[in-house]
Amino acid sequence: MTAGIDTPESGKKQHQIALMRLREMVLDGTLPAGGRLSEISLAERIGISRTPIREALSRLEGEGLLERASGGGYLVRTFTFEDVHDAIELRGVLEGTSARLAAERGVEPSQLREIKLVVDALDPITSRAVADGDVSQYQELNFEFHQLLSSLSGSEIIRRELERAKLLPFASPNAFLGDRTFRRSMASAQAQHRAIVEAIEMREGARAEALAREHARMARKNLDYVMHQDRSLIPKIPGLTLVSQ
Repeated sequence: MTAGIDTPESGKKQHQIALMRLREMVLDGTLPAGGRLSEISLAERIGISRTPIREALSRLEGEGLLERASGGGYLVRTFTFEDVHDAIELRGVLEGTSARLAAERGVEPSQLREIKLVVDALDPITSRAVADGDVSQYQELNFEFHQLLSSLSGSEIIRRELERAKLLPFASPNAFLGDRTFRRSMASAQAQHRAIVEAIEMREGARAEALAREHARMARKNLDYVMHQDRSLIPKIPGLTLVSQ
């Protein structure tokens, strides 16, 4: 009989389930900021063994969502408003550097075509009233744009550090797109996408860097709006429940 036997495939699937579920519970506030986490209770709650829970907790520490507790175990990390600002600013600095190096070093025509196709695919979405289905499509294409942008410089170091910077959900390029309040910013963001690519193609390094950094600052403006003008939106933005009030 093979039923009930753990295989590498089943172990990997359990780890993925544990990681995905725990990440969701942290980001939506089910596991509150500052709360101490117990492997046993989490395993019972999710209905999975302790080993994948332990692995998932370690992974979430690496992503910056958890921190080690004195005496062992983990705590859900608490962030300050300045932490969020800094995370967004760091993404802007890294993306700006990537854009500048891409312009200065030049990119392969095939790479330029690929990112232009993504920008072109975004045009019809941002040129009409954005419906719920459009947001999902926009998020997928926006994610792809930023992935391609991070690789255009040809620097594996920059690409890797950008991936780390975007692990914190509120620093992600898609962080503020889930709520209707911010959908009006999509057209402006799309204009910036196109301008960044044009600057890279024209080998205008300083302009490409400035545009990419300004593009990231749009997220900072959205953050300021949530924290200072409409705090009812906090639960709708991934990770903002972890910010100290």
